[in-house]
Order: sequence, then structure tokens, then C-alpha cells
Amino acid sequence: MTRLAPPMPEPAFAQINGIRMAYYEAGPRVGVPIVLCHGFPEFSYSWRWQIAALAAAGRWVIVPDQRGYGLTDRPEAVEDYDMAHLTGDLVGLLDHLGVEKAVFCGHDWGGLVVWQMPLMHPDRVAGVVGVNTPFLPRLPVDPITAFRNAFGNDMYIVHFQKPGVADAQLAADVEKTMRYFMRKPTGVQAAFTSGETGGRSLALQDGLARFDVADTSAQLLEPEELATFVETFQRTGFTGGINWYRNFVRNWERAEHLPARIDGVPCLMIMAEHDVVLPPSLADRMGDQISDLEKVLVEGSGHWTQQEAPERVNAILIDWLGRRFPN
Repeated sequence: MTRLAPPMPEPAFAQINGIRMAYYEAGPRVGVPIVLCHGFPEFSYSWRWQIAALAAAGRWVIVPDQRGYGLTDRPEAVEDYDMAHLTGDLVGLLDHLGVEKAVFCGHDWGGLVVWQMPLMHPDRVAGVVGVNTPFLPRLPVDPITAFRNAFGNDMYIVHFQKPGVADAQLAADVEKTMRYFMRKPTGVQAAFTSGETGGRSLALQDGLARFDVADTSAQLLEPEELATFVETFQRTGFTGGINWYRNFVRNWERAEHLPARIDGVPCLMIMAEHDVVLPPSLADRMGDQISDLEKVLVEGSGHWTQQEAPERVNAILIDWLGRRFPN
């Protein structure tokens, strides 16, 4: 059965932290708001199912296009996409809306950002929800070195460090790129394995080159949804989002003196059973670093959990918010 995606609210804009940020707001302005932060290659539209459901449940929902994405500005300097800027944007958005504290919920790269919020801006955080992305302790070596040692130079995050290369590859045929990314678990599994060995290579660019657009068996999105992603990234390109990856080392260096634990903040980890890039096992030790943690597994879902299993994710969020942050 074709799913009819709920319409997005009208965008609003705020001049914050040196950029013009687009954001979408829904639900009554009561209680603690929840800020939904997207990943790569996504934008606010990825949360369309959650915006509608949370608002209907009486929740104040705020969803930004984060810097480099959608209708928000795309600065040129790579260092303008480091964690200080990404978390600072969220603080600026709260200031703009007159909000003291919020629950921050992030998927994929958005998850990395929201887990840093209680470490970098603890006075603005009421709670944290990670969707697929766990809280991970700081590595003993810089992440790019760790990724290269584990997966080689073709691993997609290592590959992303080359200026302009992945940007051009992904933008050459945006519809093919989005079809390649936005697939259900079987398709994603194929996307991140080596054609020669069948092993877990994470060589995204090689998978994109091999991808047959005629194979629609694992497609996740309805045509109208796909068109929304394609039209957006045809306009914006991918450089803004890739620049987040180009700050891994910078973020690692600057995190040396940040707290290693999250204490006194209600946290929820939503895991996806079949996520190839962020498997549930990555969350096994989260309880060692977080004092107040709940974990829930979404069975059958791959990486795009809030779009693959929206009803399940919505139910989890509404239940947890109702128990931990009753209006």
C-alpha cells in the first residue's frame, strides 16, 4: 500500500550563529520541546512522520535544516561545520525561540551532535534521544586514523576527506545517489559490502558506481518522497553535509577536555536491528557512560529507522516523552 507522507509545516527562519537557519515547528508551545536533528544525506523532511505524530500527541516539535542542508545557509569554510558550530546552532535556535531547555533527538550525524549537547551545553539539555547513533567515548586515536586502520583508504568517511571528490561523485546524478542511499536493509547491506569479497568494506563510492538504478526491489521511498530529496540536493549539492565529516579530527582534538559521561540527563537509545553502519552492538556499553538510559530495539529496520518504521519510532518517542516529560 502506498504511504501518503504528511505535509511539512511552513518553514520559518532565524539569523543565528552567523547563518540563516530554516526550521519547522509544530504542536502546541507547551512543555519541554523536542528538537529533531537529521543525518546525512537527509534534511528536516526525514522527520515528516514524527512531526505529525508528535504534534498530534500534544508535543512541541522543532525541526531544523542544519547548516549545509535544505533551506539553511551553506558556509564555504570547512571549519564552519565543526561540532562547536553544529551544537552552537541548536543553542542559537533555542535562544531565538525563547526556550531554556529541550529534548534533543538525532539520527545518524544528528545523533553525534545531540550526544555532544549535554557535554558542551549541559544547561540547555533536558534529555537526549539517539536514533541508531549511540553515545561513544572519545577514541584514543583520531577517528580518521582509526577508520583507515579498520577499513582502509576506501572506507567512505576516509574517502570523504579528499576535497571535492565525493562531492562531485554524489552530485553527478542526484537521483541515482538518493536511490542508492534510501534503501531497505537488503539494499543497504549490498551497498556497503565489497563486490569481490562480500565483506563489510563501507566503500560507499564503489557501491554507488556498481548500483543499478533499474533495481527498485529495496527502494524505501515513494516517488513523491524521493522527488523531494532529489530536488533539494540538486539545489544544495552535498558539500555542506560532507564538510561535517571533514571535521572528525578537529572535533576529536577539541573534545579532549570534555566530560566522558552523561549524568543526570534522561537518555533514550533507539536501535535498528539491521543497520549495517550503526549496528545495535555499538550501544552495548552505553550504560557505562550514561547514568539514566533506556534502550529500545526496532526489529526489522535498517539505517533509515524513522522513515522505515515511523509508527514504531513514533510510539517509542511518545511513550518515553510521556513518562519522562509529562506536559
